[in-house]
Amino acid sequence: MTYSDIATKGLVLLGCGKMGSAMLEGWLKGGLPAASVYVIDPKPSEWLQATGAHLNTELPEAPAIVIVAVKPQMMGAALPTLQSMGGGSTLVISVAAGTPIKHFEAVLGADTPIVRAMPNTPAAVAQGITAIVGNKATTATHLNAAQALLEAVGTVVRLKSENQIDAVTGVSGSGPAYVFHLIECLAAAGEAQGLAPELAMQLAKATVAGAGALAIASSETPSQLRVNVTSPNGTTQAGLDELMDSDRGLPPLIRRTVAAATNRSKELARDA
Repeated sequence: MTYSDIATKGLVLLGCGKMGSAMLEGWLKGGLPAASVYVIDPKPSEWLQATGAHLNTELPEAPAIVIVAVKPQMMGAALPTLQSMGGGSTLVISVAAGTPIKHFEAVLGADTPIVRAMPNTPAAVAQGITAIVGNKATTATHLNAAQALLEAVGTVVRLKSENQIDAVTGVSGSGPAYVFHLIECLAAAGEAQGLAPELAMQLAKATVAGAGALAIASSETPSQLRVNVTSPNGTTQAGLDELMDSDRGLPPLIRRTVAAATNRSKELARDA
């Protein structure tokens, strides 16, 4: 399935908040005609209104793809509007957190091709990573189409089973917030050592961003990169002795953090 196929039959975007807008911007830049996009959103932004996409109008009967990007608490009201599109050739892709595939199948039918995706907020700057998994009705063509669309906002990985979604949520879905807090903490620690607040924050942001870029670009593992910058008995070693402490350092804290987010994801899925 190509952009030309989607342009012919249409793409429906249910919900266009930050994630939906990031995806739509990527598709339009990639050549998808705005006239082929149908958006349902109760509070459209000025940017969305200026795109030229169909906004809150009648939807095509059998679009090529439907993207569900509403908040989990809005799912109950939003999903029935797509019921007539189930069981046919329309591919449904959900980027909504906490809503399992079986919930979509209950409304749209188990014979509807459904792909569940877990993106993250760096998608807003096309630096996201999205994990996808399909139900039994999805084919290789469906998964390829989902991957091509979601690559507009970053990297895409495929999961072996939907059970992995909760752990993905705990690592990459919620992970940007952990990193933002690391920046906060690093800047605050710099202030505590006498740096001006603005300078401490500038140093913290650039350090985290630069280290992340180096980790992606380098052929060496993060472990080796850490070793490379750590001189024996030097300043970095002194800091790492605190950070890497097996009882009170970062390793046990991150394990608890990811476990808490993963467990909450499981709870949300049970409640859906």
